[in-house]
Amino acid sequence: MIDFNIPPYLGNEQENIKKAIENHKICGDGEFTKKCNAWIEQHTGTAKALLTTSCTHATEMAALLCDIQPGDEVIMPSYTFVSTADAFVLRGAKAIFVDIRPDTMNMNENLIEDAITEKTKAIVPVHYAGVSCEMDTIMDIARKHNLYVVEDAAQGVMSTYKGQALGTIGDFGCYSFHETKNYSMGEGGALLIRNPKYIELAEIYREKGTNRSKFFRGQIDKYTWVEVGSSYLPSELNAAYLFAQLERAKEINENRLSRWNRYWQGFQGLKEKGYIDLPYIPEECVHNAHMFYIKTRDLEERTNLIQYLKEAGIGAVFHYIPLHASPAGVRYGRFCGEDKYTTKESERLLRLPMYYGLDYEDQDKVIDKVIEFYG
Repeated sequence: MIDFNIPPYLGNEQENIKKAIENHKICGDGEFTKKCNAWIEQHTGTAKALLTTSCTHATEMAALLCDIQPGDEVIMPSYTFVSTADAFVLRGAKAIFVDIRPDTMNMNENLIEDAITEKTKAIVPVHYAGVSCEMDTIMDIARKHNLYVVEDAAQGVMSTYKGQALGTIGDFGCYSFHETKNYSMGEGGALLIRNPKYIELAEIYREKGTNRSKFFRGQIDKYTWVEVGSSYLPSELNAAYLFAQLERAKEINENRLSRWNRYWQGFQGLKEKGYIDLPYIPEECVHNAHMFYIKTRDLEERTNLIQYLKEAGIGAVFHYIPLHASPAGVRYGRFCGEDKYTTKESERLLRLPMYYGLDYEDQDKVIDKVIEFYG
């Protein structure tokens, strides 16, 4: 069986976890959490990085920092994971969905202004497959209308837009370290903060609404409840697992890119014959090979191809039923404009096995079986 995903494992994870246990510090903000935060800050240039229990929780913290209130509207694509919307809906906001671009599967930046009303508070670009949205345009719109920008960069660690790390361009950025991501701690994420003025408040939200972080730094002699908040700190054991991978992030990135490029070359024949479409990477974007997908002709063909690969022992998946078509999406959001591409393109997209250490022989089998399906 060729799995769709195998979480990364480098070999030093257990040694790190053992060290954390021996340090008698397995809750949040120990040695390895701080090392992970420092690594993210060093490699992205963000003013502050805070490791969280998930990307979902990082996005919830961003919603708090944006002071999202009941009745506010937040613009986002419908083609995304539910967490993108959940974080803002939990604060009482309405999700305003706009159509995507068929080339990158990212939110169409040219449709954002039409969705802005007097209730709009933020724009949430989602960098699908680690390929950046058109951030210059999005940031220009945000400045013009005085809106926050929260980058959902769950899939974007090690990706850049015009040389700038994803997650550092907007006001806040959110990373995922779920087991399906390029770098994993099982469940986990990080909040990236561009403007230092938000750091203290972010620490308070992350520490259950207390100023505990300042207490541990010796800035105050006791800590107390000062704001709303929640427990967004990940276990030190998870951070220890993650840091082993961050130390070798370049190796993981190059390994994945080599597999991505092998797929790209292997499917050129099918693309040239018009059987499938392949991912598009804009010139100003450097991606991280988070996923490799193909696009079939339609939903029926995709369903048949998934079954064909399954019978050959190959795991291939689709994802993201567009949020605006879901029961909660209807209840908590609305689609602005025409759904020209969101549903159509989501029904064509098929993700192929992609992970650190994917065996070339297995990968060639995947390529051969897809080619075989098309005769």
